[in-house]
Parts: sequence; C-alpha cells; structure tokens
Amino acid sequence: MTSSSKVQAHEPATADVVRQADGALEIRFAGAWRLAPDLPSPDAVTSALRGTAAPKAVRFDTEGLTAWDSGLLTFLDRVLDVCAERDVTVDTSGLPKGVVRLVELARAVPSRTTDDKDKAKEPTLARLGEGTLDHLGRAGEIVRFVGELTVALGRLFTGRASFRPRDLGEFLTDCGPRALPIVTLISFLVGVILAFVGAVQLEQFGAQIYVADLVGLGMVRQMGALMAAIIMAGRTGAAFAAQLGSMKVNEEIDALRTMGIPPLEFLVLPRFLALVIMMPLLCVYADVFGIIGGLTIGVTMLGMSFTQYWNETVAAIDLLDCVPGVVMSVFFGALVALFGCLRGMQSAGSSSAVGDAATSAVVSGIVSIIVADAVFTVIFDVLGI
Repeated sequence: MTSSSKVQAHEPATADVVRQADGALEIRFAGAWRLAPDLPSPDAVTSALRGTAAPKAVRFDTEGLTAWDSGLLTFLDRVLDVCAERDVTVDTSGLPKGVVRLVELARAVPSRTTDDKDKAKEPTLARLGEGTLDHLGRAGEIVRFVGELTVALGRLFTGRASFRPRDLGEFLTDCGPRALPIVTLISFLVGVILAFVGAVQLEQFGAQIYVADLVGLGMVRQMGALMAAIIMAGRTGAAFAAQLGSMKVNEEIDALRTMGIPPLEFLVLPRFLALVIMMPLLCVYADVFGIIGGLTIGVTMLGMSFTQYWNETVAAIDLLDCVPGVVMSVFFGALVALFGCLRGMQSAGSSSAVGDAATSAVVSGIVSIIVADAVFTVIFDVLGI
C-alpha cells in the first residue's frame, strides 16, 4: 500500500445530508467507513426523514468513500428502516455493488430474535387467535389446492392435461418397484410382531392356531394398508415436497408459468396419479409379507406346520376382508401425494424452507392417514364389511 492509499484508508468518516432541489435527500459518504467509536451517527439523517418536511426519496453519493465495512452497513440499515417506516423511496444506485448486495441480503432475512420477543410479549388470547387464524388460512389453502387438483383431473379425463407420460412412468417406478425393499422389511416385521402379541395371549388357552387368523385378518383389513401408507408418507411424500420445494427455490415453477404451462398439471398430476395407482398394489404386497412374517413365527416358534398355518389363514380370510384395506390404500395414497405436493408448492424460497416443507409433508401425511383410517374403520363397521 502506498503512502497516499494509507492516508485515504484512515480519513475520518463523514455523512453529509444535502436536500436536493427535487425534494430528495442525498447522503454523501466520505472517508473510511470502518467500525470505530467515532463513526457518524445516523440520527441526523433519521431526524430529517421523520421531520415535518419529509423527503420524497433518498439517494446516496459515495464518490468520497475510501473504505467500508459493517460500520457502513449498520448506518444504512438504520436509515433504510426509517425510510420503510415513512414510505420514502430509496435509490441505492449510488452505493458500491458490494454494499447493495449485503444490504439486500441482510434485509431479506427477518430478525427471529426480535419476532420471538414480540410474540412473547403478546397476550395469550392474542397468540391463540393468531394461531387459529393461521390454521384456518392453511385449511383454506388445502381446500383451494384440492379444488385445483380436481380441475386438473377433470382436464386429464377429457384429454387436455399437460404433462409428459414419461414423467408418469418414472414416478410409477419410484413409487412402486423402488419402494419394495423397505415395504418388504416393515411388513414382514409387522407380521412377526402381530404373531408374537397374539401368541402371548392365545397360548394361555391352547388356541395358538388362531394366531394365523389374527395375523391374516389384521394385515389384510388394516395393517397392510396402514403401514404401506406410513412408509410412503415418510419416503415418497417427503421426496415430493423436497423436489417441488427445490424447483421453487430455483424458480423453475415460475419459468413454467411464464411459458404458459400449468405447474399443477405438469408437476403435481403425474405424482398424484403414480401414488394413487401404486398404493393398492403395495397394500396387497404388504399383506402377503405380513402373513409370511406371521407364518415364520407360527412354524418356527409355535409348533405349527406350514400346511396347518396356511390352511387356517385361507379359512379365516375371504375376498370381502380384502376390500377395506385396498379401498383405504387408494385414499391413503391420495393423501400422501396431496400433502407432499402441497407442502412443496407452498415452500418458501430458501434451502431451509425446503427441509421444513419435507418435514411438514411427512407430519401432515401421517396425521391425515391415521385420521382417515379411524373414519374408515367406523364406516366399514357400520356397513358390516
């Protein structure tokens, strides 16, 4: 560094406020704006902004600025806060590009600490009311999304939906064959657990043969569909939310809208169809491996032969017993796809928001599945199925 540049880097920082003929306020920065106790205070600028003759706009002149760091950004942040409060137009074209980028970045992220403190000060009833309104707003968004999806399905049935068949094929593969390993493992273990739970009680009466009935009916009527749906909510629902959230961050969804392609038809519809189509097949597959899990315990630990266990299972299950599980699996698939895609489309434009969307998709999907399962159980009981 030359002696001249060293002198410039240590020039005292100044901020002169000049009112222009057009009513704008020009702030002229000069000297080295580095963190130091003697940096100018923004009070003179904020007083001018809050005065009776508030300016129409604020501009900046940095021709005399020799160096800067976060000291200048702190000054600007306070000035911009007052400009926002007084609805004054800000022209940042006179600031260095690096300063503009950092100011935009700092002001794009709200202060969570301040918000938390403000919320903590709010009365309980106020927070309860805000929470209620927030949940009602989310319910409205769900209803609107379901309505838009229904319209897209209507366009599909009339041959006017815009999506690529190869996308549907890819999602069918992802929701079906690629999910088989984890569905196999979980379903087999659920069958094992059901067999153990039943054997503990039924052995007291010498009725362990009915373990086959318990496992078979439990899997085909409830557990097969329920476990397959929970697996898909954690696996595929989260993946849908993360994929769509990432596309939103990268502005790919905005690009589709710009090109006149409906994102809901192009992105959501193939995912929804794939999961609704594959879920009944996964349900039957889970039923089979759950029964195999029970069979393994019955043959190896309860002293039953393979033929004895199999005949008892076949005698206990008829075709009507398979209806509830298959019917529920279709609705469960729709719920998983619905919440996975909805949370992805609702994601904000940051990487952390994508993670939040995936988490929300899993939680919403599993809660809705449990609620729907309870409702279906009551309905089937009333219908005598």
